[in-house]
Parts: sequence; structure tokens; C-alpha cells
Amino acid sequence: MKRRTFFAAIAAVGLTTAAGCTMAPSQPDVVDILAANDQFSTLVAAVGAADLAGTLKGDGSFTVFAPTNAAFEALPAGTVESLLQPENKDKLVSILTYHVVPGTVTSDQLAGQRLNVETVQGQTVHVDGTHGVRVNKARVIQADVAGSNGVIHVIDKVLLPK
Repeated sequence: MKRRTFFAAIAAVGLTTAAGCTMAPSQPDVVDILAANDQFSTLVAAVGAADLAGTLKGDGSFTVFAPTNAAFEALPAGTVESLLQPENKDKLVSILTYHVVPGTVTSDQLAGQRLNVETVQGQTVHVDGTHGVRVNKARVIQADVAGSNGVIHVIDKVLLPK
């Protein structure tokens, strides 16, 4: 009888512990954060058309300068539609990867700094953190949106490589 009571007690403790050890929800990655916000629907569509979602959902650490829908709308008429065409995929990939810097760079690391930073695309962007943060001619309008695999800085213009 004592043996059954002992095993029953152990089983009850195990069930209580298992029930109490629920997994904490994981933080969304940078793609999930962008996809959950309507102001990035054009960027999310472009990332999908360029087949970059899998890469940006990966384990790497990324800093993404994310243009809003309004930033895309400020491009010349027809530009976005043209870029989303399959025949322009290479150009779209080049533009989107120009918005990504390897590693996680937060705004406090940029404060007071002026530097050129190499993008995943291979060219550099000029970051000016002396009066707010600017990337080339784009202004960071929301900084440090943290994801599980990096950080997003929302910008008001689309960055175009040279």
C-alpha cells in the first residue's frame, strides 16, 4: 500500500509540474512582426516576391530598415508594381537586401555616430545618429522594434542602392 501511495504521489507531482511548466510564447521574428502590421504590407509583399522570407525568418541576427507603405507610395508611379514582376526579381532582391545589415544594431549604439555600414546586399548605407537617426536620406521614425532574430527600425523612405 505504501508503495502505491508513493507512486501515486510521484505521479501527481509530475502532472502538477508538467501542467505548471507551460512553454512561454516565443518572441516573433522580424518577418512575423512586419507581417502583423498593416503599415508594412507592401514590404511584406516584396519580401515574398523576392523569396526572402525564409532567410529573414532564419537564425541570423539582422537589423532591418523597414520602409512603410507610405514610403513605397512615394516612389514614382508604377515602380512597386514593376519591381514585383518575376522578371525584376534580381533588382527587387538587391533593393530589399540593401535594407538589411547583418547583426543587431540598436539606436543607442548609433547615437552620436556617423558611419558607413555594409548591407547584406554588399553596398554601404550612411548612418547618421547625431540628430535622431537617418539612413542615407531616410529618417528612422520608430526605432528598436525587437524580434527574436534581430531588430527593426521603421524608415520613411525606400533605400535605393546606387
